[in-house]
Amino acid sequence: MSAASSPDAPKAREALNRRSFLARGAAVAAVPAVATLAGGAFAERASAGTLPDYTPVPPSSLGPAVNAQGYHVGRVEKNLYWVTDAAYQAAFLTTRDGVVLFDAPPSIGHNLQRAIDEVASANGVSGKVTHIVYSHHHADHLGASSLFGRDVTRIGQAETKRLLAQENDPARPVPDITFDTSYTLRVGGERVELAWHGTNHTPDNSYIHFPDHDALMLVDICLPRWVPYDSFNLNEDVQGSIAAPATAMAYPWKHFIGGHMGRLGTRDDLVVYQRYVHDLIASVKSALTAVDPTPFFVKYGDNEWAAVKEYQAAQVGYAAAPVIKKYLGVLAAADVYTASTAFVLLESIRLDLGIGSQVHA
Repeated sequence: MSAASSPDAPKAREALNRRSFLARGAAVAAVPAVATLAGGAFAERASAGTLPDYTPVPPSSLGPAVNAQGYHVGRVEKNLYWVTDAAYQAAFLTTRDGVVLFDAPPSIGHNLQRAIDEVASANGVSGKVTHIVYSHHHADHLGASSLFGRDVTRIGQAETKRLLAQENDPARPVPDITFDTSYTLRVGGERVELAWHGTNHTPDNSYIHFPDHDALMLVDICLPRWVPYDSFNLNEDVQGSIAAPATAMAYPWKHFIGGHMGRLGTRDDLVVYQRYVHDLIASVKSALTAVDPTPFFVKYGDNEWAAVKEYQAAQVGYAAAPVIKKYLGVLAAADVYTASTAFVLLESIRLDLGIGSQVHA
């Protein structure tokens, strides 16, 4: 039976339409705040008719529909759950002594407690959050931490505490417990293994392993069935971020919590992501030798920046084109952010690895 004729097709379309509507609603809700910051008027307005078109998101890249309050909560395994607003993710573990929350994205905000209460009520357990584990220091993943008050034990890598103390954001209280390379969290008969394996997305990004729940949480590295966000997820350590998935795959797990978008991941998803990155790296290396810089420097003469800008744009275009073609329909937004990731990889390969450097004769 085809998807079009399936009796579940109208429900699937309804779920997709609802998800799209809620996602649009969240974006629209942000407009008044932005307008206030901009003095109530925008210098330049865009209309839907003038915006570019992109390839539709593959159904395999989408997760379950969010509810009327804008979130979805689901079981990962046993008493480990995840919650998403289709853009960000958090997780929580119910125990006999309370709830351990993993990250607190402000975009989910008060829906975190609503999701916890929904699960706790259904299972007859406490919904009180007693611990919050920080994946890393970024505000988009921790900005709702303060909603849970002071009577909560917060845990994070040592560098997380240093960075949060420096940033002095009341929405992100510093961790009470820190670790350098590893820490075993035991709460209410449950065990979670925290580890730091070097810099990747940030200097403090941690691996959160749930050995009794067949799950791993590693934020802002792989966004299952999506290409990386703009400029390779804004990773601070490009080479460390390229290596991170291999470290993740060395753990035993079945379920992957990546911190973004609306679905959980699998080991196959990480393999596809690794293949995408390595295909793009190979294409970038090819571009470094295939694109001739001469015409750009002849054209722009003394304007070095114009020559470099257009030369690198040509390299990025050369590198990105075959990868976009290969992954359209496989990874969402391949035609949106592959070029910006190609540029970051190009610069890291050139500057960090020394590939493509030319020594003057």
